[in-house]
Amino acid sequence: MSTRPANLIATVAAIAAMTGLLWLFPGGAARALDLSSVSNADAALAVRTALERSASAAVASLGATDGFLGNPKVRIPPPAGLQRVERTMRMMGRQKQFDDLVASINRAAEQAVAKARPLLVDAVQSMTVADAKGIVSGPDDSVTRFFRERTEQALSAQFLPIVKQATDQSGLARQYNTLAGQAATFGVVDEAEARIEDYVTARALDGLYLMIAEQERAIRKDPVGTGSAILRRVFGAN
Repeated sequence: MSTRPANLIATVAAIAAMTGLLWLFPGGAARALDLSSVSNADAALAVRTALERSASAAVASLGATDGFLGNPKVRIPPPAGLQRVERTMRMMGRQKQFDDLVASINRAAEQAVAKARPLLVDAVQSMTVADAKGIVSGPDDSVTRFFRERTEQALSAQFLPIVKQATDQSGLARQYNTLAGQAATFGVVDEAEARIEDYVTARALDGLYLMIAEQERAIRKDPVGTGSAILRRVFGAN
C-alpha cells in the first residue's frame, strides 16, 4: 500500500485549483509530479503557500478603494443605534453627515485590512503538518477558524488605531460614542457597539474572514471529485 500523503496532496491540489495557483508546483499544470517524491512536509508547505496567496488575494480585494464600501457582502453599516435614527437625520437634512460617516468607517476598514497581509502570512508560515491535516479532516470552516485563532487578536490591535483615527474626525461618531457609552452602562446599548471604533474594527475583521470563508466553502464543495481531478492533472496520479 502506498504511503504517499494523499490527503494533504488532495487538499493542496483542491486549493490550487480553486485559487488559480497551479503554478505553485514545479513545472506547473503541464508537468506531472510523481506523488512518491512529495513528503508530508512538502505537502504542508504547499498548503501554506496556497493559503498565503489566498489570504493575500482577500487583502488585496478588501484593501482596495471600495473594497468594503462597494461590496454589499462586507459593507459596514453604522451601529444599530445610529441606524435607528437614520430616517430622522435625513428628514432633518443631516443626510450628508450620516453618509459621510458610513463612507469614513468603510474607508477606515479598507485602510486597516490593507495592512493585514504580514500577520496573515506569519500565521500561514507557522502552520505545522498537524495544522494542515486538521484542515483536511476538520469542519467546513477549519481554514477560517485557523486564521481567526492565529490572527484575530493581533489584527484587532493593529486595526483599532487606524479606525479610530478616521472615526475621531467625525463629529457624528464622537456624539455617538458619548451617548452610546452612557447608554451601555444601563444596558440599553450592546457593549460591543458602545464605541464606534471597536464596532468597525470587529466588522472589518468579520469581512476579512468572510472572504476567506467563501474560498474555503468553494474548496469543500466537492473535495473528492475536485481533488481527484486535479491529482490526475497536476501530479499525474492514475
